[in-house]
Amino acid sequence: MNMQCIMVREVGNFEIASIPVPEPEHGEALIRVDITGLCRTDLKLVRQGHRDLTLPRVPGEEVVGVVKRLGGPGGDIREGDRVYVYPGTWCGNCPSCRRDAHNLCRAMRIMGFHRDGGFAQYVKAPLRSLIRVPDDLTAEKAVFAEPLSCCLNALELARLEEGERIAIWGAGPAGTLLARAAKNLGAQAVNIDPDSRRRRLIGGLSSGPLEPFDVCVVAVGDHLAYEEALKCLAPRGRLVIFSGIAAPENHRMVDFNQLHYYEQTLVGAYGCSYRHGLEALHLIAEGSVPVMDMISHRMSLWQLDKALDLVIERTGMKILLDPWNEDTY
Repeated sequence: MNMQCIMVREVGNFEIASIPVPEPEHGEALIRVDITGLCRTDLKLVRQGHRDLTLPRVPGEEVVGVVKRLGGPGGDIREGDRVYVYPGTWCGNCPSCRRDAHNLCRAMRIMGFHRDGGFAQYVKAPLRSLIRVPDDLTAEKAVFAEPLSCCLNALELARLEEGERIAIWGAGPAGTLLARAAKNLGAQAVNIDPDSRRRRLIGGLSSGPLEPFDVCVVAVGDHLAYEEALKCLAPRGRLVIFSGIAAPENHRMVDFNQLHYYEQTLVGAYGCSYRHGLEALHLIAEGSVPVMDMISHRMSLWQLDKALDLVIERTGMKILLDPWNEDTY
């Protein structure tokens, strides 16, 4: 039995391919993909490459679907269960795993990067990476668990506390989720984005304010945004490096004297751990972090090229892809 998928064989190109449906091995499950989310990382992976990408590869790391077959005993997971797939696998024994930082595991393998992902009609995944979706939670909502998990990890590393002020550079899907999750923690959040269309859902400002913030998070790949964020950081403030950037030709050095005299902290945030997925699904299910108004496009997976152009043009928010539908719906 074959399935349709998006296959990347070389950076910069992809094809719609027909390949055998993967067979789950012991400790794995075969998932029928209901919805897969598109993020800016997918754009980078397909058209520019990524440090973690191995080829050939089926991309897609934001996946919700139904368990169709088990490769042996499934434990708490049963055929027919609706699941969100945490995209990583981890060893459980290295120092990072022992600190519950699965995303930094020395043996981490990410779905869509090191192993085939959800830009397909079916995907196989380790049983221990599966999280049941609550019965009353739609797939369209549940698929936000992955990007929200990354935001929860960033806010955790920022040590954000109730009543603190946080500024987020970027008002796209990640920036919006960061702001909403921060407000759920009791913080005062503001988004900064020059694009008024991106500020539509969250409000915010077009450029950085002068008043200091306890936490600044840069959710855009722009070195100028990082420079602006540093200027807005309060004494003992924390700057979270949420988005990677290509090194500019004439980049400026960080003012280490500023960090020294004001006791400020720089912290990186990359991906998420399994526990963040559990928390994200809970927050979405209880309505603490609303997501449905962020969906701007529902498209067929086979319209990926058009969907990637929308990401480049910043003309949408969250784009959801259906591998079973041939048209926009």
